[in-house]
Amino acid sequence: MASEKNKSSREERLAAKLRENLRRRKAQGREISESDQTGLPNEETER
Repeated sequence: MASEKNKSSREERLAAKLRENLRRRKAQGREISESDQTGLPNEETER
């Protein structure tokens, strides 16, 4: 019984981490997209 509880709490932690990662990646994508639209130089063009 205790192992089932640990397993579900582990799955909940992993799901929370995945959601957090997805939010961060979406924010990064929006940031990149916005910088491309505004014509700001990015790191690759500065070199």
